[in-house]
Amino acid sequence: MSVLLDDRDWFANHVLSLLPDLLGTARRLTGNVADAEDLVAEAVARAWINRGALQHRDRFRGWTFRILTNLFLEQRRAEIAHPIETSLEAVSDDFSLFERIHQPFLLWWGDTEREFLDRVFREDFERALDGLPECHRVVVTLADIRGLRYKEIADLLRVPIGTVRSRLARGRSLLQRALWDHALDAGLKGIPSGRSSLP
Repeated sequence: MSVLLDDRDWFANHVLSLLPDLLGTARRLTGNVADAEDLVAEAVARAWINRGALQHRDRFRGWTFRILTNLFLEQRRAEIAHPIETSLEAVSDDFSLFERIHQPFLLWWGDTEREFLDRVFREDFERALDGLPECHRVVVTLADIRGLRYKEIADLLRVPIGTVRSRLARGRSLLQRALWDHALDAGLKGIPSGRSSLP
């Protein structure tokens, strides 16, 4: 009985330390708070039930995030047979926020404009990420936030590595475009007026 209690205490302590990161990742995967909380609750329950499968306790973090990701993917596979991508065919893949930022006119900016740009990135990144189509949001989250390799993502999603690369490139482009458009809408000064010339 004491072994079970020790096991429970160890599990509870480690889950509590992971909760903020689990919720953050789940929020980015699902796109909303309610689904994220449900996903984390179910992932924690599944981790507890299957704790005997964890051979090395020092790998608890990665193991738990894999459970969370797999659970999310299982739920989505049950809901939809194929990701919806048709609306993106007309969107150019070559938009680069970083090319825009490194234009010479930015050298003329003062501290106020630079602080504004930092705030745009900080405050609006999650909103822009949430606005991505799910198939791109998931890949961006797994690659750029969770740090998984292409092969790991391909295995999780059951798609070819080439598909992972193309979705990641498209997702990053859409994310950068959303951040740029928000900066323009918010009145960022020093940007050329030719907005219509953007790809």
